[in-house]
Amino acid sequence: MAECRRVDSSDSRSSSSNPTMDKSITLPPDEIFRNLENAKRFAIDIGGSLTKLAYYSTVQHKVAKVRSFDHSAKEATSDKLYEISVQEEVTARLHFIKFENAYIETCLDFIKDHLVNTETKVIKATGGGAHKFKDLIEKKLGLNVDKEDEMTCLIKGCNFVLKNIPHEAFVYSKHADTEFRFQTTHPDIFPYLLVNIGSGVSIVKVESEDKFERIGGSSIGGGTFWGLGALLTKTKRFDELLQLASKGQHTNVDMLVKDIYGGSYGSLGLTGDLIASSFGKSATVDKEFSKEDMAKSLLHMISNDIGQLACLYAKLHNLSRVYFGGFFIRGHPVTMHTITYSINFFTKGEVQALFLRHEGYLGAIGAFLKGAEEDNPNQYSWGENFAGSSGLMSISPDMNPMQRARSGTFDMLEMDRLERQLVNLPLLLDPSSYIPDTVDLTRDAPAREYWLYCFQEALDGVVKRAIASQPDMPEATERAEKFRQKYRQKLEAFRHQPCVYGSLTVRSLLDTREHCLNEFNFPDPYSKIKQRENDMALKYYQRVVKSLEKLSWEERQYALVKGVLAGNVFDWGAKAVSDVLESDPEFGFEEAKKQLEERPWLVDSYNQWLQRLKGPPHKCALFFVDNSGVDIILGVMPFVRELLSRGTEVVLASNSGPALNDVTNGELQILTERIAAMDPVVQSGLQEDRLTLIQSGSSSPCLDLSRLDKVLAMVVRERKTDLVIIEGMGRAIHTNYFAKLSCESLKMAVIKNSWLADRLGGKLFSVVFKYEWCVCPGVRERNVARKTAESLKRGGSHLWLQENSTPRGSLRFSSPHRRNLCTRPCQVPKWI
Repeated sequence: MAECRRVDSSDSRSSSSNPTMDKSITLPPDEIFRNLENAKRFAIDIGGSLTKLAYYSTVQHKVAKVRSFDHSAKEATSDKLYEISVQEEVTARLHFIKFENAYIETCLDFIKDHLVNTETKVIKATGGGAHKFKDLIEKKLGLNVDKEDEMTCLIKGCNFVLKNIPHEAFVYSKHADTEFRFQTTHPDIFPYLLVNIGSGVSIVKVESEDKFERIGGSSIGGGTFWGLGALLTKTKRFDELLQLASKGQHTNVDMLVKDIYGGSYGSLGLTGDLIASSFGKSATVDKEFSKEDMAKSLLHMISNDIGQLACLYAKLHNLSRVYFGGFFIRGHPVTMHTITYSINFFTKGEVQALFLRHEGYLGAIGAFLKGAEEDNPNQYSWGENFAGSSGLMSISPDMNPMQRARSGTFDMLEMDRLERQLVNLPLLLDPSSYIPDTVDLTRDAPAREYWLYCFQEALDGVVKRAIASQPDMPEATERAEKFRQKYRQKLEAFRHQPCVYGSLTVRSLLDTREHCLNEFNFPDPYSKIKQRENDMALKYYQRVVKSLEKLSWEERQYALVKGVLAGNVFDWGAKAVSDVLESDPEFGFEEAKKQLEERPWLVDSYNQWLQRLKGPPHKCALFFVDNSGVDIILGVMPFVRELLSRGTEVVLASNSGPALNDVTNGELQILTERIAAMDPVVQSGLQEDRLTLIQSGSSSPCLDLSRLDKVLAMVVRERKTDLVIIEGMGRAIHTNYFAKLSCESLKMAVIKNSWLADRLGGKLFSVVFKYEWCVCPGVRERNVARKTAESLKRGGSHLWLQENSTPRGSLRFSSPHRRNLCTRPCQVPKWI
């Protein structure tokens, strides 16, 4: 983030001074206005004080590709299964930059000097200042300014961020443990109410991508607060006025209910501290009021008026989602707090005031989308690039005043186009309430400190493996050091402001690290390790299968589960394991089995799973796999083989891109072909299309079931999938431990972190084996409900019961961990 020097003509605290800006700033191209040489399109949104610039660029970066050796040809002398090559790939990126209007000329000069592409002829523009700066933009950049409707751009931008950024919307709670409570975005974002507070207020009902209507508004808005505030306090700057309000006490100026009645007005339900008359005391009290108190009273008056208006329109149009934005908000805690208080008061908590993390960019995003309609950017999914985005920096002034100093700060947002369109897993029980992450580190301070320390300690190892993955590139060491510096800065930012990219979780820490590695062209630091472990594990596959075939049916089921768990031990993302694997190369599959916790496991539903296997086979199982090597080859594939033998179709979902030592779809294709050559069961599964390999759309060690490859979702529907298996600590514990599905599910993982094991009441290498199923309203008979619940009670498994799904007087079930109620119908397995 680049800082610009401020030079005030007099004391900046003077109410009559107009500060000027030093425009001779230097803008480092590696931090802001990145990749201008490949910029294709531009859009700009100019408000009263801030400019938001948007452009599209193509980004060249390295990707790791695998290619199978042709062992029937001359390459057969190689003992390796496949070769790894690092190739250049071009992807699309959106850049959004926000800065003060005082710097617009300097920034335009910078763009002009660094702009290489001359094909761009037009710049889309919106905002009140677009006309004012039209001539300057055309002169500096040689582009024709094409003005777009401000409200249309605002709505398009809002739709875009809500659909593409999971932790975009948040509730602000000033006095809670964490100020920002991020919300799960509903899969269908429409309809919603957008309350845009600029100089005035516009209230817009948004019903679809292109259908919206301004249903109301008010002339009493941000301009009113600014104008009256300037008259009352002689303070001309908006941010300075808000700073005064944050320090004021409105009760010194406002007349309260208790000032009139001596207390509350019980018959009308009015509490004593409720404002009866804004500025009411100024007419009856003979004294001078402070600037701070008047500013605070004025802020409450404006906010209460807007809040009540928003509530009335929300109720009138039966809308529960109300987003607030505009210059008046701008991420300021004091404005978000007063709006939130107003909404809570008028709706008695029925409607929440929702704010947007990237509210300031909406107009620029919308203007850009208008200019890029021929490319149809909405047909793709986009993801926030944590390595190149500033993130949410607004926190309470008394906590960190420097972060509230907006002047001189360039905020950035970067979004990368994803290779495939991402959608919800169709089997999510209630997509609108699904939360991938098990623990919110934003709210859990001890866990946050531990995991930040953990990732800091692991940084040296990641740097070492990144360099080792590119032995033929002399500059790799320099790039690895830049990665170290960048990621360390991100960790420090998380420590001071956990909400910088939404809720802080283990998943977001891992994803940020992957983004930073890609930023410095380390697409797959664990590629050599994975290749070595895959080659080694394949040599033992047939031996493992033959040993399983000698067992009785019941013994084999337990051995298969134990094999998956033992395979999951081989995780280079866990320090306890990576230390063992580095120090003891002979540590193998059998040694891993010995490390596992003995039954009963920490979470143990194995008896219920075994009982289920005695029933009819599942139609189709979706298996989200985890690590390369021993895990996928000796653990997962024998388990898959057994499912195929039972007559169950299997869909193996693996990462689209590399993350730690997780197996990727490209690697899995090659491994499965080699296994099929050795195993007729797997071979027939492939030939008969009963075994399918599909990429998940993820490039993370964790798993977000609301952002999966659209093709995978389509296959899940078509094959009537009735079993979901999620394996691994990242996918089944850090994420999705509490995920509710409308079909049977199996979550398996070995805890490979001592701190986490201790917190869960276990120990290192404790086992989580969590089998769950769903009973829907169709199950009405008391004996079925009782039989299912009794079976559940014996094994400690989990059952989702639809509320009121059993007749009066029948069994009421409470989960041993927490009560879970279905919210929509689901199919009941016939075996229940």
